[in-house]
Amino acid sequence: MVGRKKEIAVAAVIYFVTMFTLLTAVHRFLETWNSIEINFFVAGALVLLVAIGWGYVLTALIFAPKKQMEDTLTSLSNDIMHELNIPLATIKANTAMLQKTLTDERSLKRIQRIEDASTRLKKLYDQLMYSIHKEMHDIEKEAFDLKPLLEERIEVFKEQKRNPFVLDIQSYEVVADKIGFEQMFDNLISNAMKYSSKDAPIFVTLSDDILSVKDEGVGMETPELLCVYERYYQVDGNKDGKGLGLALVKAYCDEEGIEIHIESEKGRGTTVSLTLSKIHC
Repeated sequence: MVGRKKEIAVAAVIYFVTMFTLLTAVHRFLETWNSIEINFFVAGALVLLVAIGWGYVLTALIFAPKKQMEDTLTSLSNDIMHELNIPLATIKANTAMLQKTLTDERSLKRIQRIEDASTRLKKLYDQLMYSIHKEMHDIEKEAFDLKPLLEERIEVFKEQKRNPFVLDIQSYEVVADKIGFEQMFDNLISNAMKYSSKDAPIFVTLSDDILSVKDEGVGMETPELLCVYERYYQVDGNKDGKGLGLALVKAYCDEEGIEIHIESEKGRGTTVSLTLSKIHC
């Protein structure tokens, strides 16, 4: 960082000295020759061209190492993520095979725990890939219908054979970061399941610009509601996870202009409502 500041300072001094010298030369030129209108135009054009060209050269020289570093980091992150994906895919493939061949209930439960852990790892992998890509590149927004997306994500969670889902979803077109929306919705569902008993239903509703996810779980009191968007905060410290879910949800909603509102009652459950009018198309 210190080296970069020094380079910028040196470049600024060089640019200043160059422009000062050029302006001095132009001033003497105008004093020597008659200060007619054409001379002013010629001198002004010359100064402008030199300023633009020299500024471009200095900018390119200053930011060339930064561009090279970004390219290196992108290549390195892609290699690392590829290497992480291989063992993860191997674990999932082998657990699927073992589930088909094993008959012992105790062994099947152990395999299921491995399968659940690999599913969580895959989710973390996808989130990390998305975060890296988002840092390196601008995420393009796209138009899509929320109804099939939400139904698809719910089907994924149904595979866990945990909570039943009650859906009331209308077709609704939006323009947004689609992958980010999927991850945001996944976090809402994961939170609802995490703080609910296994037989408690999860309600997902989409109508009149409002997407809501409601559970009948442990719920929260007012002091807890004030902290839910803080990173690493968890209502129940005994639950698995790092407490990042709602912090990530809030960050995505702020970026997209989505209003988020949470209603909760201790022992009765929580409802998270998203106002989607600003991304509706």
